[in-house]
Amino acid sequence: MSLQWYVLRSKPKKEDVVYQQLRAQEFESYFPRIRVHPKNPRARKYKPYFPGYMFVRIDLEDVGMSVFKWMPHTLGFVTFDDQPAAVQEHMIRDMQGRIQEINDAGGEVFDGLKAGDAIRIEHGPFSGYEAVFDTRLPGTERVRVLLQLLNDKRMIPMELRTSQIRKMG
Repeated sequence: MSLQWYVLRSKPKKEDVVYQQLRAQEFESYFPRIRVHPKNPRARKYKPYFPGYMFVRIDLEDVGMSVFKWMPHTLGFVTFDDQPAAVQEHMIRDMQGRIQEINDAGGEVFDGLKAGDAIRIEHGPFSGYEAVFDTRLPGTERVRVLLQLLNDKRMIPMELRTSQIRKMG
């Protein structure tokens, strides 16, 4: 038995459905998603890291390609010269670690964001202003930034929703 990871393509916006089908059929699969901070609080809190793609670990000789080619909402495997492209185990582990780091840091907004980094306020009464990221407020969808108003040399701390800021650069 030779288990190998392969990249399975899904139709646009159907990744969740395909992932649930894989789980229901008890295929080992990995669907990398990162935490996002949508403007609409009812919107999805996670989005695919690779929209339209996920990974499945199977013995291709045992299972066959047709199961995935004809699975509803799939587009089959990523192939080269009609051969499914295999992904090395260490690449999946590295990817899982990186996705976990991003999510542990608070999601997409916080990927690589550290105290002192320049940010732009995208929404709200201070939209368009530049500020300095101070910290993420634990247990909330809020951050503290430091804003310099007019010619005042002081930095004023402000609390904003995470969806209101974007890292500059």
